[in-house]
Amino acid sequence: MTLEELEQRIALRAAASPDESYTAKLISRGINKASQKLGEEAIEAVIAAVTGDRAELVKESADVLYHLLVVLRASGVPLAEVMHELDTRTAQSGLAEKASREQS
Repeated sequence: MTLEELEQRIALRAAASPDESYTAKLISRGINKASQKLGEEAIEAVIAAVTGDRAELVKESADVLYHLLVVLRASGVPLAEVMHELDTRTAQSGLAEKASREQS
């Protein structure tokens, strides 16, 4: 599955009833709750990475990607905008890109 396919699946599930879809329920609870879940999953991924638990890191990384896309959906930000931003950053070295952001 690609991130774009996951984004499409999230869009379909977001349109469902919150009684039938976890995605719809999460979005209906608002951006604060969706963002909180993203933060929790990110912390769990960090813990798995630091402790060297590869299997758990894989699972938590999937959760992070899913919840990130839910937050983007709830915020009205299409994945394509994020991917475009990544494209612009790869046009220059990472150090140069970081330096340009620090000057802003």
